[in-house]
Amino acid sequence: MAAPITSIKLKELIAEEIQSEKLLELQLLLTKQEQAINKLLEITGDLDDAGVLDAVKAMVKAKDEIAEIAVDQVSREPVTNLVNHVINASSMLTAISPDVTAKLAASVQSGLNEAELHDGNSETIGVFDLIKSLKDPDVNRAVKFGLHFLQGMGKGLDGE
Repeated sequence: MAAPITSIKLKELIAEEIQSEKLLELQLLLTKQEQAINKLLEITGDLDDAGVLDAVKAMVKAKDEIAEIAVDQVSREPVTNLVNHVINASSMLTAISPDVTAKLAASVQSGLNEAELHDGNSETIGVFDLIKSLKDPDVNRAVKFGLHFLQGMGKGLDGE
């Protein structure tokens, strides 16, 4: 009868064996991905020929200076004003119903189309023509909308 196994010895690889295993794995990977690696090398060669890699290398070396310039540019008053305007405009737009903005955009487009139709008309309009045009339901609707808009805007300005 055989003697019982009382201990298991793991074979520890020495550094040279580990290195040769990794080299073999790398060789297998290279042969499997040969086409992709060739393309990658071609792209990097083209980038190097164009001087892009030199520019990237210089940018990496000067990353602290570039970051400082970028922060200085972003913190300028015109940029901070722009950011504040975008934030205010987006909060205003989110408060308005999308149906209202869609209807308003469509009516603005319709108004622009109508204005283009009569753009070359050199006919002058007098005060009586303006008053008479208020009888047109479309003009009256737009004027009424504008007046109510101005009234609401005035109320909003009063609350400041």
